[in-house]
Amino acid sequence: MSGTGAPREGHQIDGRGVNVVVIAGTWHETITDGLIAGAQRTLDAAGAAHTLVRVPGSFELAPAAQAAFAGGADAVVALGVIIRGGTPHFEYVSHATTDGLNRVALDAGRPVGFGVLTLDDEQQGLDRAGLEGSQEDKGAEAADAAVRMVSVLKQLRG
Repeated sequence: MSGTGAPREGHQIDGRGVNVVVIAGTWHETITDGLIAGAQRTLDAAGAAHTLVRVPGSFELAPAAQAAFAGGADAVVALGVIIRGGTPHFEYVSHATTDGLNRVALDAGRPVGFGVLTLDDEQQGLDRAGLEGSQEDKGAEAADAAVRMVSVLKQLRG
């Protein structure tokens, strides 16, 4: 399972005063809705202000993240599901999504919590979506990382 070796933080994150935009694709609704719920639970527990924006798919996450930063977001949580099929489409969309979100984060100098699942099959997504019976909660992990990075970047910038 991909969660092996994941960092385990012992303290609650403090997201008070942090404005987060959660951006999620609409493909694979059950998995995506689980990711969103995990992200929202984590942000609520941290006290972070957050809004949800839905986009057609994972490919559209980067331009929406760019717009969220232009609108004043401190962090973005990007959530999507890409499942391998029988064509190279999986590789194209996975690479473009990852590269696009990384570029947006670097250009903005603000964190993007990466909650885009790249999967071989639907069951892998169900196992990672934070649903009842899931082994992992990647939406919660992405939100946690985004808020933690807001603090890290503030510390580094003095």
